[in-house]
Parts: sequence; C-alpha cells; structure tokens
Amino acid sequence: MRRSGILMHITSLPGPYGVGTMGEQAYRFVDFLKKAGQSFWQVLPLTPTGYGDSPYQSCSNFAGNYYLVDLGILVKDGLLTEDQIQQRMWNVREDRVDFGLLYQNRLEILRLAFDNFSQEERLDRFCLENSDWLPDYALYMALKDENGGKPWYQWREDLKRRKPDAVWQARNRLKREIRFYCFVQYLFYTQWYHLLNYAHENGVSVIGDVPIYVPLDSVDVWSDPDLFLLDEDLTPLAVAGCPPDAFTQDGQMWGNPLYRWDRMKKDNYRWWLHRLEKAGELYDVVRLDHFRAFEAYWSVPYGAPTARDGCWVEGPGMDFIQTLKRQLPGLQLIAEDLGYLTPAVLALRDASGYPGMKVLEFAFDSREPSLYLPHNYIHNTVCYTGTHDNMTLKQWLETSDPDVVEYATEYMGLNRQEGLVRGVIRTALSSISRLCIVQMQDWLELGGEARMNFPGTMDNNWCWRALPGSYDDALAEAICRLTGLYGRYGNKLEITLNKETHI
Repeated sequence: MRRSGILMHITSLPGPYGVGTMGEQAYRFVDFLKKAGQSFWQVLPLTPTGYGDSPYQSCSNFAGNYYLVDLGILVKDGLLTEDQIQQRMWNVREDRVDFGLLYQNRLEILRLAFDNFSQEERLDRFCLENSDWLPDYALYMALKDENGGKPWYQWREDLKRRKPDAVWQARNRLKREIRFYCFVQYLFYTQWYHLLNYAHENGVSVIGDVPIYVPLDSVDVWSDPDLFLLDEDLTPLAVAGCPPDAFTQDGQMWGNPLYRWDRMKKDNYRWWLHRLEKAGELYDVVRLDHFRAFEAYWSVPYGAPTARDGCWVEGPGMDFIQTLKRQLPGLQLIAEDLGYLTPAVLALRDASGYPGMKVLEFAFDSREPSLYLPHNYIHNTVCYTGTHDNMTLKQWLETSDPDVVEYATEYMGLNRQEGLVRGVIRTALSSISRLCIVQMQDWLELGGEARMNFPGTMDNNWCWRALPGSYDDALAEAICRLTGLYGRYGNKLEITLNKETHI
C-alpha cells in the first residue's frame, strides 16, 4: 500500500496566540490534508521545549508542551476571557514564533484558567490514569519554580537526591502548584486526543517523533539517575553528540547524558518500553530518532571542548530490538537511520524490519552511486524530500554547488515550466518507497527563511510559521492530483500498512 503525508509541526500552524496550537487551525489543517489526499500528518516531538527552544531537549518523556494548548478552546470552556488573552503580547511577527514571549506569558495565562477550573473529578481521574509519570513531573516543575528555574542538580542535596522525607515535605508544601501542573497536562491531553480523533475520522494518521536522548535537566534523569552514565555526584561522565559531518567540522555536542545500557538490560529495558508504549498511545506511528545509536553511539567525555574528542561505543543492538518487538508487537516504528551508516547499522535496521529513511537532498552530492538515489530504494522505506534538519528544497536548489544542482536536474528531469521544487517533490512521490513525506515548506516553495532547524546552531531555530491563507484549496487540489498520479491517494485510515514490516 502506497501512501503519502506532510511534515508540519503544530507550532508552525498559523493562529492568533503567537504559536500554532491544537485549536481551530489544527482542525483546518486536517481538512486540508484530507482534501490533498494525504494519509499522514507528521509532527515533531510534542513534549515541552527545552534548551534552545528545541522539542528534542525536553524536560519530560511524557508531558505535553503547554505552548500547544489552545487558548480559544479555553475561552469556549469558560476558563478564560478574550480580554485576558488580548492583554498580553504573543508575537512580533506572524511568520515567527517568539519563544521568549511565550515563556513570559503562557503559564501566567494558564494560571488564570486554573483559577476558574471546577471539574475536579475529571482532573482526579486524569491524574489517576497517568499516575505512572504525572506525580513526578508535576513535583519536578513545582520544585523548579520554587528554585527559581534552576536545574535539579543545583537544588539542595536532599531534593537533588530525592530523599524520601524531602520529597514528602515538598509534595505537601507545594500541593497547589503540583495541582496546577497536573491541570496543564489535563488540558494538553484532552485537546490532543480530540484532535487525534478528528484526524482519524478524516482518514489521517499521525506520525510522531521520539528523541533518542533526554537532557540532564529532566524529570526522567532526576527520578531514575541510575539508568544514566553519571558519577557519584550525579554529574555526567560522558555526553551524547555526533562526529564531524556535513553540518559542522567539530561534530555536534548535544550534551545529553548517555544511557547505562547494561543496567537497562537487567530490567528488560523497562524505561524504554514504558517510553515507547506511551508514544504508541500518543501517535499512530513513531519515528525513532537517531536509530544508529542502538548499534553504536558517539560518546564525548564530559567537559570536552568539542565533539571531536568523542568515540564510538557499542549500543544495545538486536537484543533491545527483539525485546521491543516482543513486548510491544503493535508498535509501528520508522527508523531514523540517517548519519554515519556502517554495515553494522544497516544490518541492524534490516534485521529489525523497520522502514528506514531516504532523503532526496542527500542523493546528489557526488557522481558516485548513492543509496539515496531513488533507483536504489526498496519498498520498505520512507522517502523524504528533506527533514526539519535540512534546507528547504528551494534553498537547497539555490545554494548548493552548481554540479550538485546540474546532477539533480538531469537525474530528476527538472524544468522551469513545472518548477524545480515541484519536480523534486514529483520524484519523491514517484519513488518505490511505500510512504513519502514532504515538508509543508516545500509544498509552499519557501526558501531559507522557512528552514526549521540548522543542527549545531542555536539562533532562529524552530520558529517558522505558515502565514494565514498560505495553503488553500487550490494547493490541496494540486497536491491531490500529484498524489493520485503516483498511486498514493488515500483518505481511509489504514495505520497498519504491513504487519511484518510495520509501515
């Protein structure tokens, strides 16, 4: 079964509150996907954003990003008034998210909604249903507030090490603040599942993203430090990153603590199974970030000036994959198998049966044969024009080496009459890959101003937003026509495309 979808993070949707939310514009985007004949909506992680405003640096595996909670819905529910919302500044430009303004104002306005909330039984039921993660998360957030936003490893020693008496006292001392953070998660999950159900009713499945690592300042590390490579003072011994590559000559220093895979194996990878089981409830399909790290990961000594000082360390390999397939047989995964791929990484991916990724922008860097050229694809793959870490197609075509553009033009038969960007998309849709995902920025033919992320940098990432009216029925019809031309049309919900190989 051949299908296609669009990559468009929720924060990038248009709307009146400074950032895309799970409100009216999200429902209208589902309508757009249906009109365009798309079967999938791919989003980035929905967890709270962290360092550098990145959704890949979240303080919790399970919490939802409260920036995505739609304020208009809260007005309809009687929890806020329009005047309360309009009294605050949410953005400077319609086409950019201002995370600084969101940080200043979003929790403040949600506290006003909390003051007006009276459905305590519903909140109690939500807390009970999420008792496996919510109490620790809400306590962690309340303690961060009490400590002026400092990370947990800078709290006083008894709280840093979660001494039972200190934790008990904090839970009693911060009851209302803890309740508030539970309420915020109640809002997020209520709005998300309403939106997800609407997508399903309209034949659209959701692909979500699970980052490979969590940051040091997260409730996950604070509550389970023995599972991470920390010393006796709870300081990392080594951190994650990647070696020098096309993005940066010094490699990328991500800074996340590494896993103690030996300890995780002893309890049958409990932490990972819990994490992915929850992701499988949140999304229809999970894109597992940085899949190559399960074969071997780049370990950088803590305090090293650059990622160049790192080395490869063996990961959990097939033992982890087999456990995952045995314990969560219904979980559908896409393996993000990009980066430095060795025969061992490719063997692990193939043995897993999970579809890997093919990115067209990677195919034309040389005249040497490339596995990213469509004639080398196999069916069990997902073809992307580009990802959130890549240039938009327009930017790529305008700034790449002339030899690269010449090669791409010849290979894909690009021409000005059709449009170069549209020709690249046509090539992706025509590939043998069972699923094709196109960034919304590429359907809109936007340039470098719409790039979502530039790995290894901190400024201006994750900010792009679509302008109101930028995608309309005419574009939906054009997308639908191309989608149908290459046999990828489908509005019927078919999450399991192939039970043996998942997607």
